[in-house]
This record gives sequence, structure tokens and C-alpha cells, in this order.
Amino acid sequence: MLHHPHLHCLVPAGGLSLDRSRWISCRKRFFLPVAVLASRFRKRFRTLLAAAYRRKELKLSGKLRPLLRPVAFDRLYRSLKKKWVVYAKPPFGGPEQVFKYLARYTHRIAIANGRLVGLDNGNVSFRWRDSANGNTQKVMTVGAVEFIRRFLMHVLPPGFVKIRHFGFLANTNRRVSLALCRSLLAGAEQGVSKMLTDLQVRAIQRKCPICHTGTLHVIGWIAPGVPINLAAPICVDTS
Repeated sequence: MLHHPHLHCLVPAGGLSLDRSRWISCRKRFFLPVAVLASRFRKRFRTLLAAAYRRKELKLSGKLRPLLRPVAFDRLYRSLKKKWVVYAKPPFGGPEQVFKYLARYTHRIAIANGRLVGLDNGNVSFRWRDSANGNTQKVMTVGAVEFIRRFLMHVLPPGFVKIRHFGFLANTNRRVSLALCRSLLAGAEQGVSKMLTDLQVRAIQRKCPICHTGTLHVIGWIAPGVPINLAAPICVDTS
């Protein structure tokens, strides 16, 4: 539960042609040029780091305080031009296992209830896996305040979206684009359905649990503690 910001990405091994008439796949044994990926990531990181420094958005305190001097920061910035390490390998269980793992991961909180062992004298005990020791399960005990601090580090800052979709998976054209992709990839829809549980299929379809027709859409949010006037007429604009 320590601070470890990271991204999980599902990237399709191909895409639609510019005229959207055919599906273009990558080569069977090749996905991304690792050397190019390392160079691009390093360039983007350095560019964003320099921009944040110019806007005084970096919190430089303690051992990092000397970097407040532009000369010291420029020395650090130049040192970041060394070769960056990017590692890529095929998934152990194939792409289906990656898909299933991320489907569970995206809707999980920082720690599951099953990992909580107990609360005693202001201390919280929970299970964790020691990856450096063969993924052995161990129990850690920390103060309640420290536990809450670690938990809140997993709450997204304002303006961040937990799941984002791009390209033919973007919300504005996903339904039409996916139908086109599946028509160009014979049997793809059947293969995806086999990887999903019944609960996941229902979540994607977003059908009404009562009439089982139509598609559910969010029309508004009710803030916690706000009373609901059940007598007020409900108006839904379907235009």
C-alpha cells in the first residue's frame, strides 16, 4: 500500500486503416520497438519535468532543496539523458490472462476486506505478499493514522479519471467502431465473450436489470448527505 504511481494499459495489436476499410495487424512476433519506446519515454519525461520546474509545480524540500537553484536543476536535467531501461516480454498466460487480470484490477480498491486481519489499540493489521521472498503471505501492523495515509494515497486526485479509452474505444464512437472492427475480424466477438464472466458481460452491455432492454446511462450524481425528494417528478431527456 505504499506510494507507487503506475499505469496499466491495454493496447490493441493493430488498428483500422485511414479509410476504415480494413484492419491492419502488427507482426506476429513483434509489437513495439523497445529502444524507440525507451527514447520516447525519456523525452516525454524530461519535457514534462522541465515544464513543471518552470511553473514552480515541483515540491523540492529536504534533500531536494538544492535543486531550487536553476544551475543545480539543470545539472540534474542533463544527467537524465543517459540510456533508460525499458523491458518488454510476452505475458506468461497469454493475452487472455492479462485481460482477465485488468478486468478485476480496475474495479478494486486499495485493499480488499479479506486482507484486513484486525484493529487493536489503534493499530491495523493486514496481510501482504512479500514478492522478494517467493510471494510469501505475511502480516503487517501499522498505526491507524498511517494505515489511512497509505489508503488515501490510492485515491485519485481531482480531475483524474480511473479508466480512459482512446482511438476506436473512445466513448464517442466506441459502439460503431467496435462493430466495424468485429466485422473485419471474423470471430473476434465470440472469442472475447469466452474470456468474460457473466457479470462482466452484463456490465459491458449495461442493460436494465428489470426489463433487460435498452442501455443504462448516467443522468446525474447525488452527493452524499443530500436528501432526495421522492415526490418530485422524474424527467429524462432521451434526445
